[in-house]
Amino acid sequence: METIELKRDVTFKNILLATDFSEVSRKTVPYAAALARRYGSKLYLVHVVPPEPRTPIPIEPLPSELDYRRENAELRMKDFLREDSLGDVPHEVLLERGPVCGALSELIQRDEIELLVIGTHGRLGLKKVILGSVAEELFRVASCPVLTIGPAVPDEPTGAKEFRTILFATDFGPASLHALQYAISLASESKARLIFLHVVPPVPVVDIGPYWYPSEDLMEQQRRVRARYMKRLKELIPATTDLPFDPTFLIEFDFVPDTIAKVAGQSNADLIVMGVNQSAWTRVSTHLPWAIAHEVVCHAKCPVLTVRY
Repeated sequence: METIELKRDVTFKNILLATDFSEVSRKTVPYAAALARRYGSKLYLVHVVPPEPRTPIPIEPLPSELDYRRENAELRMKDFLREDSLGDVPHEVLLERGPVCGALSELIQRDEIELLVIGTHGRLGLKKVILGSVAEELFRVASCPVLTIGPAVPDEPTGAKEFRTILFATDFGPASLHALQYAISLASESKARLIFLHVVPPVPVVDIGPYWYPSEDLMEQQRRVRARYMKRLKELIPATTDLPFDPTFLIEFDFVPDTIAKVAGQSNADLIVMGVNQSAWTRVSTHLPWAIAHEVVCHAKCPVLTVRY
């Protein structure tokens, strides 16, 4: 069984919060500020001004005093921060122009960002999300972990200042193992209870085969599967790990995203940690790891930290 070696503690020296000035993005500010205070981070707040429409004749960029779209963005950024005082959190306001995903990716590299914070309306099918239609792409192309605040998350971060319970959802894949070091390090740093969860999805009819049911009782089948996966969950923890509490291990049989959100709610989790796979086809929303992550974000009552592999 493959395990991971914790190479370093999680650090968030530089946090990037991306906003489109909507109410749902305003909800991300206290979460980002709470994390910045906890880790002594610098917080960057960025709004990306969409690129100008193409014209048949190339023209020079407008002087700053005549760039009304940028001037409007500056005014909206001031209004955006007016009610959400960052207090003593070191922060910097950035206004960028261009395709949103490209601009954010460049900022992540330039400013050595270790955490990207975004919000989402959580509409199914990813038809409309904060920052337009790029949230799907950000999940996969951001080189740093992404903390997403979904529509069911409370406005005030009652659990954001101190993570008390962290739910780590795993499918035992490489992305999940990569995310595990964040779950363990955050639990140790916050002295939080850590829950390990693996969800066994319903068996598709086409995969059952003619001998599946006659071979043994369904309950016995689940008992065997539960025992096998429980052993794998426990083997994920490196021998040198020193958690503040004995971890909890859960095996559930149901649809994956619904169960992750349900277990998070039942356990009063303050954070869900998941791994997501990078895909060459970033616009393919049916890619399974992304589809699961998005469904969890849509329904979870706590932030979701996704770590790309």
